[in-house]
Amino acid sequence: MGSITLKNVRKAFGDTVIIPGLDLAIADGEFVVFVGPSGCGKSTLLRLIAGLEDVTSGTISIDGEDVTEAAPAKRGLSMVFQSYALYPHMSVYNNIAFPLKMAKMDKAAIDAKVQTAAATLNLTQYLQRRPGQLSGGQRQRVAIGRAIVRNPRAFLFDEPLSNLDAALRVGMRLEIGELHHKLGTTMVYVTHDQVEAMTLADKIVVLNAGVIEQVGSPLELYKSPANQFVAGFIGSPKMNFVTGAPAVNRNAATIGVRPEHIKISKDTGEWAGTVGVAEHLGSDTFLHVNAAALGTLTVRAEGEVSVSYGDRVFLTPDLNRIHRFDANGVVIR
Repeated sequence: MGSITLKNVRKAFGDTVIIPGLDLAIADGEFVVFVGPSGCGKSTLLRLIAGLEDVTSGTISIDGEDVTEAAPAKRGLSMVFQSYALYPHMSVYNNIAFPLKMAKMDKAAIDAKVQTAAATLNLTQYLQRRPGQLSGGQRQRVAIGRAIVRNPRAFLFDEPLSNLDAALRVGMRLEIGELHHKLGTTMVYVTHDQVEAMTLADKIVVLNAGVIEQVGSPLELYKSPANQFVAGFIGSPKMNFVTGAPAVNRNAATIGVRPEHIKISKDTGEWAGTVGVAEHLGSDTFLHVNAAALGTLTVRAEGEVSVSYGDRVFLTPDLNRIHRFDANGVVIR
């Protein structure tokens, strides 16, 4: 079991309030991602769950047990940090086995757990190496293996991929997703990267200045953002926002259109513009179009679209995919 419940949890450092008070329920076996810009409180919230920070007020429960005042070691959680925090003088085997040795577990039981974790993470052939002989992705897998052998109620990940290069991040992201399906254990994952959030999560918690802006599945947040902040944060490239006549004509203060929901033409369309920078990625081309008073709009087009810098084009938003927002940035359904 690994359900986690937060009730009116508040965190302040003196007069500085990081989390003004929030409620959140994480079901057993869920993969929940905390996402938001730097300084939004997502890592602080994870540390509160782990017991590495004291709660100013409110309660945290795990499987119905109040652990608000419990020490980190008593919560039954395993945490994987951004830094691998491995012992450089120990082999991979001993790094993974370390928490079990500290718990004075039987040697045969330790060996069985380490071998199982190593097999799960494709580390068996590296067990006698030291961390300095491994790649960044392999070191992160060792850190995850050390967490697995403890059979925790839940795993807590604090931006575990941010130290890896782009290719390794993609590979490790897939491995963590696969690991969740194999183990079925609750996972709570912090990232500022909304692509990681969209691809890994069962449920995303979008945070802004310590406040939960919206909770939902990746597609719920993509299709039905609750406000302009969520709409602009979820999706890559980010949503275009337009004010003025196009919004007023649709009874809104602002309208939002995702780059993939705008049709581009050289002949006719709703908004005229001039092509600026074109980012050719092969499968897609991202066009940055100067649409006069509307500003620069990003359009996601086919990879082989035949437009060039300075071309005059016309843009037409998909009428069924326009998001409307009021003056406070709240969505108008």
